[in-house]
Amino acid sequence: MRFTENWTDYELLDTSDGERLERWGKYILVRPDPQVIWKGMKRHPSWKKYDASYKRSSSGGGAWGENRLPGEWEIGYEKLGLRFCVKAMGFKHTGVFPEQAVNWEKMYSLISESGRKIKVLNLFAYTGGATVACAKAGADVVHVDASKGMTAMAKQNAVLSGLGDAHIRYIVDDCRKFVEREIRRGNKYDAVIMDPPSYGRGPNGEVWKLEECIYELISRAGLLLSDDMLFFLTNSYTTGLSPSTVAYIMENALKDKAKGECYADEIGLKVTQTGGILPCGASIFYIGDNK
Repeated sequence: MRFTENWTDYELLDTSDGERLERWGKYILVRPDPQVIWKGMKRHPSWKKYDASYKRSSSGGGAWGENRLPGEWEIGYEKLGLRFCVKAMGFKHTGVFPEQAVNWEKMYSLISESGRKIKVLNLFAYTGGATVACAKAGADVVHVDASKGMTAMAKQNAVLSGLGDAHIRYIVDDCRKFVEREIRRGNKYDAVIMDPPSYGRGPNGEVWKLEECIYELISRAGLLLSDDMLFFLTNSYTTGLSPSTVAYIMENALKDKAKGECYADEIGLKVTQTGGILPCGASIFYIGDNK
């Protein structure tokens, strides 16, 4: 499992009874996490004094309660000089997935050490953690997400990170439709990042599940890789899609499009109270032979 110990503005303080106790800057949040199946282990003192908690509803969804947070605030990932806007949003989100920092570091290293200009396509790009990490390393980035609100936050994060003038192109669009247009245009990218949700809706409202379409997503996006591709990264938070499963899919979907090697891992966060690592999803790098 890969994880980083380089956060100063984020800390996973403790976990128990289906919840995380987290520090985001100076604010303490409690959020649900389906991976936390152990009970009776709330030992950290901040369980008794926090700034907001997100509770799921029995009828679906949920809401923030006991909320003493500002509308938004900033945190930094100082190792790479990145800064992010954080806020209490719907469905327990804050705008940042802190476990992804280990991937930001990996992508930053691959790009900065390549010795050439790298063009990156970031699909399902959310609020742009990967976008700003790649841009900070000197890459040109095309950032694609279907949400106008999340794309606006991505632009804000770029400015906060000193990347307001960086070569980042922001596109609000359905990622699958965008990929098909890029294939027709003959555009190529040296790196592709894909962080699709477990469930989604197509342009006509149809429901799709990631496990049913992940091979097609990777295979089609793979057609956009340049001859000297640097990497293809796929993240998954979907139960049932283990790192090895996604790696198998990527190897078979990409082997005829680009020569490379697959590295499959879980990524996680260190828990301060126990010293253990909370698993947070699958992360698979397909790294080109010409890296």
